[in-house]
Amino acid sequence: MPAHQPVGTSTTKATPARGKRAPKDAGQQETAPAAEVFAVDQVNASFLESLLGYNARRASLSLVGVFVKCMEGFDLKIVEFSLLSLVGGNPGITSRQLCQQLDVLPPNMVGMIEVMTRRGFLERRPHPRDGRAMGLYLTEAGRALVDQAEPQLKASESAAVSHLSVEEQQQLLNLLQKLYR
Repeated sequence: MPAHQPVGTSTTKATPARGKRAPKDAGQQETAPAAEVFAVDQVNASFLESLLGYNARRASLSLVGVFVKCMEGFDLKIVEFSLLSLVGGNPGITSRQLCQQLDVLPPNMVGMIEVMTRRGFLERRPHPRDGRAMGLYLTEAGRALVDQAEPQLKASESAAVSHLSVEEQQQLLNLLQKLYR
């Protein structure tokens, strides 16, 4: 034991148990631990903004909002409109082809086709080359809906990206398609 240390004391400090304070030495003032407090005036998202996924998600949220708002007027979900648009552009398309193009599971596609058929937008006809398959076609009501909805959606989306030049819009479209094709 060192000569300058009083008898009965130790040179090591005991760590207090959780929630308890160590007893204070004589003459030492009790002080609360200094907690650092910060106020954020400007958010630093530089790491997140360096990630493609984060930026794609933010852009998607912005544009999906435009899509959803436009489709509300037609009482359609995005995937329902996408289905009708694909059938309109590809008369006779099969449900299997729709599943592949929209990345939708077959049981979900069957349900969607049934709903669109009940609403009077789609009809099934025998496929000309595959006796087991049915081709899908727009009804007159379906054609009218697609003919009205497509230009409205295009105009809404164009307004949402109007701060980009035509070249930037095309470049963005090409780059996004490269990610999933």
